Amino acid sequence: MSSTEKTVLTIVAGIQAPVEKVWACWTEPRHIIKWNAASPDWQCPYAENDLRPGGKFMSRMEAKDGSYGFDFAGEYTRVDPLRLIEYTLGDGRKVQTTFVSSGGETRIISHFEAENSNSLEMQQQGWQAILNNFKKHAESAGTETMQFEVKIQAPVEKVYSNMLDDIQYRAWTSVFNPTSHYKGSWEKGSKILFIGTDQDGNTGGMVSRIRENIPNTFVSIEHLGVVQGEQEITSGPQVEAWAGALENYTFRRDGTGTRLVVDLEANEEYKSYFEEHWPKALDKLKSICEGYPASAN
Repeated sequence: MSSTEKTVLTIVAGIQAPVEKVWACWTEPRHIIKWNAASPDWQCPYAENDLRPGGKFMSRMEAKDGSYGFDFAGEYTRVDPLRLIEYTLGDGRKVQTTFVSSGGETRIISHFEAENSNSLEMQQQGWQAILNNFKKHAESAGTETMQFEVKIQAPVEKVYSNMLDDIQYRAWTSVFNPTSHYKGSWEKGSKILFIGTDQDGNTGGMVSRIRENIPNTFVSIEHLGVVQGEQEITSGPQVEAWAGALENYTFRRDGTGTRLVVDLEANEEYKSYFEEHWPKALDKLKSICEGYPASAN
């Protein structure tokens, strides 16, 4: 082998899911941030993906304790939908991933050029661990990802500010509960409570964590448990089916306005409720942003 040749490593996994679902989970940022980590103490809080030849992608990889992080990024050189993806990483290494469909199963095969900083064994294990994490995510029947969006004739900075502002948040989320509000901080890594009172005056809501907050670009909320009165419940049968569910807000400049996209994971029992109320809430936020000046955070 010449000194210019790179060692090529291979990882493989059989996914018990049709190729259409596997492809979506592999390529859509709302899915990528759920599986793109090699171990439980790492996370991928943000991802971008322009899936076309010449398009670029980026996934933020970081330790949950904030001690280290890096951007995994590159450019696509070939995209054959449902069949093949090839790209080149920022350091020039090439990666090829094929999707082989056989009935209800999809086999993923990835070949990647190794780097020189870590042992081949460590690289093989790390990439395989991420693929195994993907397999678990793609095969999961758990919560369903729902998406809502709205076009707002206002600058993205104004939409972002009004969405998070205490007073304006109470206004646009009043669609869900007239007493809706939050306690805590929108800063990345912070604990935050989303709460309100019912008709009997009982306090309830969600215990959550701000997984990511990139101003004017992206906010990710991880829901950890429920609030019942003065009690915060983050374990047990009440929350184990959906703990870790994400609620993501993506802000995109669209001409002179903003396109706000909301992706959230929801159990089947809440699907019809969200389908009815989320469009109304976004319409209210649209009205606030288009009719009133932004409030300070």
